Amino acid sequence: MNTNTPNLLLRDATVFDIEAIQRIRQSVHENKLTTTEISTDDVQQAIENTGKGWVIEVDENVIAFAVGNKVTGNIWALFVDPLYEGKGFGTQLLRAMTNWLWGQGLDKLWLTTETDTRAEKFYTQAGWSKTGRTENGEIKFELYKTKNSK
Repeated sequence: MNTNTPNLLLRDATVFDIEAIQRIRQSVHENKLTTTEISTDDVQQAIENTGKGWVIEVDENVIAFAVGNKVTGNIWALFVDPLYEGKGFGTQLLRAMTNWLWGQGLDKLWLTTETDTRAEKFYTQAGWSKTGRTENGEIKFELYKTKNSK
């Protein structure tokens, strides 16, 4: 057995993951929360009622999460612990989330992110289209379902 190979798991998020989700959300260096606090109730509502969440565990520690809204098609959150960035975890989460959202009957997904960030480059490289700006200057991205989308 190779002890250097971490045990990876991508799974649905549960209420028991909310503390780790909040920890990761507060640890990021870009797209930081500045004026809006996201409560435990907000996260629970997002993963149980209005959408679904996913987490990635490494050796039983949650190191990344994503949440998508099945009503609006909004990518509510996708964050990776800074210690684990650049290892493909965001791509895995985005794929799981978009596939699930397409399966909910949505034809368009959207999100916003700050300009000049790794997230901007990440979504551009993933095929998302910049469609404008929000009132606070964030970039709005959209992705449309294609014949090849699950």
